[in-house]
Amino acid sequence: MSSESEGVGKICIPGMRLSLSNKEYAAGPGTYERKGYIYATLAGVLKIVEDETEKTKLVTVESPRTPSILPRAGDIVTAKVTVVNSRVVQCTILCVGPSVLVRPYKGILKKEDIKSTDKDRIDPYKCFRPGDVILARVLPMTEIHWYHLSTAENELGVVIATAEGSPQGISMVPTSWSEMQCPKTLVKEPRKVARVLPENINEALISKEQEKSENKKS
Repeated sequence: MSSESEGVGKICIPGMRLSLSNKEYAAGPGTYERKGYIYATLAGVLKIVEDETEKTKLVTVESPRTPSILPRAGDIVTAKVTVVNSRVVQCTILCVGPSVLVRPYKGILKKEDIKSTDKDRIDPYKCFRPGDVILARVLPMTEIHWYHLSTAENELGVVIATAEGSPQGISMVPTSWSEMQCPKTLVKEPRKVARVLPENINEALISKEQEKSENKKS
């Protein structure tokens, strides 16, 4: 192990360089890889975990505040859109697969990662709106404070959306893979619709969104 990662059990702080990233050592929970090195994303204790499946050692950081599950590259996550502009879409990651996170994490979806085709002509405003619940895949982490996401696959995109200005807060239904419609007002809005409604959409999250809609009605 490199000199940077000697001393398993030492106290780490976010951004601290822990180890080389190579065939022997890989970034695990509480860390990320950048330019051939593994860095801590949390304040905690350095640990090395054997990954028998990949035949590697995972460099991890454990903390009393560390949630049991963290988003990792390749994971499908459920997130809620918070900000949309001409270049990026900001989200709050709420679930990894079927598991609700102990606390939310910040996610960012770049314009070029929204779709797999016509990347130069994509308009984020025609794909997502604040409040939408989406499915996205986690990309390799390049920053400490943000998880980079992608909805380029057909199965990823918007799964729950409410028509803009709808006082009822009624969830829209897909009419195509690029449009959704309010079943009450018949208003149509553009979206990057997920082509399959996966079983791993967290039921608790959906119930929470529906509960909010009911509260708005009252």
